[in-house]
Amino acid sequence: MIIIWTLNEDNDINLLCSSIINVMAFNSVSDYSMNPDTWVSFKSGNWNAYVELYNTHFKILNNYGHKFTNNTELIEDAVHDLFVELWSKRTKLGNPISVRNYLYKSLRNLLFRKMEKQKRFVLVGENADYPFHFEASSDTIFIENESEQILQSKIKTVIQSLPSRQQEIIYLRFYEGLDYEEIADIMGLNKTSAYKLLYKAINKLQENVKAGDLFVFLTLLLLKKSSLVIN
Repeated sequence: MIIIWTLNEDNDINLLCSSIINVMAFNSVSDYSMNPDTWVSFKSGNWNAYVELYNTHFKILNNYGHKFTNNTELIEDAVHDLFVELWSKRTKLGNPISVRNYLYKSLRNLLFRKMEKQKRFVLVGENADYPFHFEASSDTIFIENESEQILQSKIKTVIQSLPSRQQEIIYLRFYEGLDYEEIADIMGLNKTSAYKLLYKAINKLQENVKAGDLFVFLTLLLLKKSSLVIN
């Protein structure tokens, strides 16, 4: 897909958001990290498939867990509990469209329950706030160009000033390449609410970053992420 787009200082934020969102539709990243037969084999009791499931997702689950807490022990406990529960309930599990998406959602819920027990926060309703530490993992995206790196650093600083829910949706969409349905499922939202939340986050970013720079950078992330998965 070739994109030719010009944005002046006076362009409306609606145009920016709509343009970025239109690019998203062409760059959703599917779950190619694991053989689809592995999940079915795991459910039937194949131990090797279970080990593959664990090895394939252990690192990315730990990375995602660190977005919510720096307590490594708590994260490892949650990941351990998740996989123990998966094995014990394997015969009752369905066949998710995306295994990664299912595991992200499950880990997130487990962590929130553990953190609530420790009274780190109380989660009430979809508008409740919670800790989220935005940091693009080194293995998530790699940008070589120096000017792009400078822009990435600037935008990351701005993102870290946003409310946690806005940080998370930006991370899931642009750094993990998830689509709206996947994001809504993970964050416990409906699809429309996910769309509005991302729109609001981009609007906030545009208040501190030139609209043209923001569009180019976020589009670049999506294209690079898609290229990494395809290759």
